[in-house]
Amino acid sequence: MTVAPVASSTAPGIAATTDLTKVHGSGDTEVVALDRVSITFREGEFTAIMGPSGCGKSTLMHCAAGLDAPTSGSVRIGTTELSTLGDRSLTQLRRDRIGFIFQAFNLLPTLTALENITLPLSIAGRRPDQEWLDRVVAMVGLTGRLGHRPAQLSGGQQQRVAVARALASQPEIIFGDEPTGNLDSRAGAEVLGFLRDSVRELGRTVVMVTHDPVAAGYADRVVFLADGRLVDEMTRPTPDRVLDLMKTLDPRAA
Repeated sequence: MTVAPVASSTAPGIAATTDLTKVHGSGDTEVVALDRVSITFREGEFTAIMGPSGCGKSTLMHCAAGLDAPTSGSVRIGTTELSTLGDRSLTQLRRDRIGFIFQAFNLLPTLTALENITLPLSIAGRRPDQEWLDRVVAMVGLTGRLGHRPAQLSGGQQQRVAVARALASQPEIIFGDEPTGNLDSRAGAEVLGFLRDSVRELGRTVVMVTHDPVAAGYADRVVFLADGRLVDEMTRPTPDRVLDLMKTLDPRAA
């Protein structure tokens, strides 16, 4: 089955890419990871990125978040074009305006949960907004665990800390790369619920890479990549609808 390409959105967004291309290697070893991808991530929306293994999902997220530089094309956070920033300014933008959640939690073992949550703010020399911090901590259910170190927490609790850390600085957009990949189904559902609630209750914008149709069902919108190109989009997704579409892109999904 051939899937029609998705037209790029003209609506204003928190982040956007235009003709984003990423090429690895050269000559006989050249691999096109992204091929002219144009997409807008809209304010107050939870977007999931899906596609077959090797389709460019994580590369798209890394470029959109300023973690990797594209070969060509444009990446924008708000009105800021990332290609115009030097290393120091780019680091500051990622610290102040973007939140990150990764599969491996990335917590410092010597710090308490609270210290891990507020670490990016501490590095930036900023004091947390206590009312906002209390709200985030309550939302992810960590009120009684703030003095615990990562080794004293379950995997699900550690990822709750990572979610709270991503939200603590009130970023414009939060990127998650397989944020439930290391969790069992119950803990994963809790974390996905927190991400959904951060959009609906806190007004955040979330972009999540996932291979799991159940995880994608928590999103407002799912965009699908294949061979480095944006090929389809789904609003109000359900796990069954997502799986059916994935089967057209990757027979292994069956």
